[in-house]
Amino acid sequence: MAKATKKTAIAKSAAKLKPSTKTGKQPTQANPDKKSTQVLQLLRRQQGATINELSIATTWQPHSVRGFLSGTVKKRYGLKLTSEMIDGTRHYRVPA
Repeated sequence: MAKATKKTAIAKSAAKLKPSTKTGKQPTQANPDKKSTQVLQLLRRQQGATINELSIATTWQPHSVRGFLSGTVKKRYGLKLTSEMIDGTRHYRVPA
C-alpha cells in the first residue's frame, strides 16, 4: 500500500468537511432543574445569597461557587453582581 502524500491527506480531510445546514442557534429555554438556574434564583432574592447558601443549594465547593459567580454570572451572562456585608456575612445579589 502506498504512503499518502501530504497533498492527498489534505484533500481527503477537506472532502470530509461538509458545510453546516443550520442557519443559527436557537435560544434554549431555561431549565429550572439546572444548578445555574437555582443559583440565579437565589441571587435575585431581595436579601441575595451567601456563599454558604449557594454551596449547600448546588453541592459545590465554596471556591467553585466563587468561580461561577465571577466567570459565569459576571462574564458569560454579563449580569451586574453586587456584594455587601450584612452582619459580618457577605451577601451577593443580582439586581432584578
